[in-house]
Order: sequence, then structure tokens, then C-alpha cells
Amino acid sequence: MTYKLPDLPYDKSALEPVIDAHTMALHHDKHHAAYVNNLNKAVENYPDVQERSPLSLIVNLDNVPEEIRTAVRNNGGGHVNHSMFWLCMSPNGGGAPSGSLGDAIDKQFGSFQDFQAALKNEAMDRFGSGWAWLCADSDGKLQVTSTANQDNPVMTGQIPLLGIDVWEHAYYLGYQNRRGDYIDAWWDVVDWSYVSSSYNLVRVGAKLDDLGDWASKQWSKVEEAWNKISGS
Repeated sequence: MTYKLPDLPYDKSALEPVIDAHTMALHHDKHHAAYVNNLNKAVENYPDVQERSPLSLIVNLDNVPEEIRTAVRNNGGGHVNHSMFWLCMSPNGGGAPSGSLGDAIDKQFGSFQDFQAALKNEAMDRFGSGWAWLCADSDGKLQVTSTANQDNPVMTGQIPLLGIDVWEHAYYLGYQNRRGDYIDAWWDVVDWSYVSSSYNLVRVGAKLDDLGDWASKQWSKVEEAWNKISGS
């Protein structure tokens, strides 16, 4: 397969004033596109690798040929992370999650506000470039973490539900060096309906057999969302 850059699920100006249209254009059309193009270049001579979804590749990096493993880790990770990032935001986002995810956040962190503080701490403490995440383990227990560069929590056996990009290209035009202000504003565009639907794949009572099973289901869910966006 040839990996493709997905369309955004909204207009580039739709998340303003939280994220401006210029930032969205550069972030999606240049940065994300570069990860997709470089991933395709890395695997072009490896037809068996090309048959696997980007998420499956980074879940099972040990099964990727060593000579392209770093390129797949960086560019496959970049493609997966950004594909999830766009879908976790909406111009109609904000507020707090309800239902099973809201209950799980209250149980694990004490309150939604405590969870927000915990995720912000992870994002602020991530030195240099990377991501901060809300994750679940295979039986649904929640945790917050961060990863460097374009690493994804699946690389260490965690299941990402929500991630915030704290590479400077994600926010510098609008916020300069004020990463904390960007994080505070970002909550207003989080699409908790989408995040909750991802959590429902791993909540207690609906366990998955393994991380590979989740990866297959999750990437199918991502592609289904893209198809609705593109009308295909």
C-alpha cells in the first residue's frame, strides 16, 4: 500500500482562535505530509512491510527490518501521532468527558481538573520536542505520560486515547515560547466524543486480546473517520 496524507476533518481555520489557520496549514500540509512521504520512501523496497498499517508497524517495531527501523519509527510514528491528533480535536470540542471515560478519569485522577493538571505537567516537563498523552492499559486503567520526538505510547505497551503535540511547530506562530498557554487553550477544542469512543475499545468488560488486536481495530476506526471526511 501507499500511505496517504488524510484530509483534515475540518477547515484549517475551524479551530481558531485556539490554533490559527496558518499553523494548521503548515502543520498538516508540510510537517505531517513530510512524515507520510518519508515513510513511503523508507518502505518502498519492502513490499511485506508496505502491507501493514502505520500503527501496526510501530506496535511491532522489532518486526521491521533493522535497516529501516529508525526511519519507520520516526516517520511512521509521526504519521500515526498526527492522524490521531487531528481526529481528537473539533471546532465543537471542549468541556469535559461524560459516561465511562468521565467516570474513569474521576476515579483515577480525582477530578477532571486534576487530570488536566497532570497532563499539563507531562507536557511541560517534556524537554524539547514530543507529545503528552492520556493512555489506557489493556484492562482500561488510565494514566498520563509523555513521549519524545514522534514516539507513541504503543511502543511501550500503552494504548493512546488523547495526545497533544508539543513540538514547537504545533504552536509557535500563535504562542511563541508560551507552551503552557497553548496547552490551556487546547482543551477548548478537544473532541471528547471521539476520545470516549476510543476508550470504549479498551474499557473493562471489553478487553482486547493484545495490543496488536487493538492496533488493528483502532486503525480501522481512524480510516473509517477519514473516509467519512473524504466522502469515499
